[in-house]
Amino acid sequence: MDGGSSVKSQWFALSIGFAFTLSASLYLWTKKSTPDFPNGDATAEIIKLQASLKGALDKCAAERQGRIRAQKALREALSKSSCDKVESTSYPMAPIGVVHSCFSTRNGTPRQPLLVPLAKATLRFDPARVPQASLEGLEGYSHCWIIYVFHLNTDIEKLWKHPSQSKFKAKVRVPRLKGERIGVFATRSPHRPCPIGLTVAKVEAVDRHKVLLSGVDLVDGTPVLDIKPYLPYCDSIHGAIVPDWVKVDNVLAIASVNFSQGFSSSLADCWSLVEKKSLYSSPEEFQSLIRQVLSWDIRSVSQRSRPVKTKGGIGDDDNVENTVCPASKVESVQDEEACEQDSSNVVYHLLLEGLDVSYGVDSDANVVVEKVSLPSRLPSSGEM
Repeated sequence: MDGGSSVKSQWFALSIGFAFTLSASLYLWTKKSTPDFPNGDATAEIIKLQASLKGALDKCAAERQGRIRAQKALREALSKSSCDKVESTSYPMAPIGVVHSCFSTRNGTPRQPLLVPLAKATLRFDPARVPQASLEGLEGYSHCWIIYVFHLNTDIEKLWKHPSQSKFKAKVRVPRLKGERIGVFATRSPHRPCPIGLTVAKVEAVDRHKVLLSGVDLVDGTPVLDIKPYLPYCDSIHGAIVPDWVKVDNVLAIASVNFSQGFSSSLADCWSLVEKKSLYSSPEEFQSLIRQVLSWDIRSVSQRSRPVKTKGGIGDDDNVENTVCPASKVESVQDEEACEQDSSNVVYHLLLEGLDVSYGVDSDANVVVEKVSLPSRLPSSGEM
């Protein structure tokens, strides 16, 4: 409720209080017996009080009706403006918080929520916009919905252009369909006319202006617009129907995740540098996170075919070492414009909590995690 509505509510309450006071006075007056008041004077006073009471009630009703008419007129004006010219209508929205996640870049961030139960994040709210009392009671829910912005979209600058110049793509490539295109509103692609995302996460704890989450699919630095509690009785739809291609899991399945002999020592060398800021309590828990993330094939459609030997670096769109596709072969696969490969000597890179995890995938979809190291260079915002 805004300040104006609060003042109006207070005035309405005072008016009602005044009316009840008059009613009580009228009641006491009729009960009171004083010889000093002739009957005629008492009757006149009663009539006066009744008229005052009626006037106060009529005034309250008139003010309420006037407020309702004004609000209706405002809604109609906004609706007419929206119908006449959609792009001219704007609403006062701004991020209320930021997610600090274990996923340093888009590469490796799960495509859907709860696929990686150990994926942790802290949602920090802006105290200037979100009073601490706003979070009271959230700890009573196991999960919450999070509405956020796809702030790392590579084509986000198009949103400021006129629709005729934005070159908005009505169809996008879907990993489960092996790159086949389908309408954007039949997918959860981040590349949308309004780049707003919706996800669900487990609420681990609420601490002042922070909410600790798990099972997230959010990249570090994601701006949050709102959160809402998850309600099983209405949010879980029994018998919901989805297309057959959504049910296909084997396209992204990994047969096994194993670690090299030198992995533990490489992780131990790096852990002392990140331990204090880490969302994880031990190297073993961090290793479990790596296993869960790589249990799904996080590579793009193009990264799983047509290798050409060369040298690459670390980042979201060039997270492959020793292979790249020629420019003529590379197709835009929305979020990831990298190459595919099926060669067992290809090394991929995954950035978790700022650490570079090197791994390989053989032709039978077996993953071997080689080592953990500090990244040779930090990815720029365009790569993340």
